[in-house]
Amino acid sequence: MRVVLLGPPGAGKGTQAQVIAGRLGVPAISTGDIFRANVSGQTELGQQAKAYMDAGDLVPDEITVAMVSDRLAEPDAKAGFLLDGFPRTIAQADQLRDSLAEMGHALDCCLELVVDEDELVRRLSGRRMLVDGVWVQREDDKPETVRHRLEVYREQTAPLSGFYERAGLLTRIDAIGEIDEVTRRALEALGADHALAQDAAGDRAED
Repeated sequence: MRVVLLGPPGAGKGTQAQVIAGRLGVPAISTGDIFRANVSGQTELGQQAKAYMDAGDLVPDEITVAMVSDRLAEPDAKAGFLLDGFPRTIAQADQLRDSLAEMGHALDCCLELVVDEDELVRRLSGRRMLVDGVWVQREDDKPETVRHRLEVYREQTAPLSGFYERAGLLTRIDAIGEIDEVTRRALEALGADHALAQDAAGDRAED
């Protein structure tokens, strides 16, 4: 199964990406991991990306998409993947679609984690870090900063919801609740819970 995971900051994407991918038996792939691997490995694409990053510029979509495409072509992603943090724009989504088509593949679903904005602010602004033995609030987690981050998300990334909805690929789930409960909703939405249950039953029968 090939899935893109969407959701605003604080929706729990990082946690759910790992758990859902593990249940599906596919790799959870984040752009952060891809960038770090390419830069530390000094690949050609990594060196190109680092030049932009060192200059304080955004890495062009072409380089980002090329790195993602290389990662999706690796053996462990042959049967599927879960993308977390990519695409971030409609232009990237277009290029991802074309890259997958060249590999003979297509996305199965875009899963969007939905959380009320007040809850997102509560989650993010409630985080603390330890400084000189004192727990303090991080500057980027203050309520006004969090709301600005959410505004940026709505402007830049939220339009992907409409893009994938028009393509008939979007599924939204309520992401408020315990981790296991959100995971259950996600697997149900992906139609994977029944298949996984059958697999488990088959394994027990073989035992």
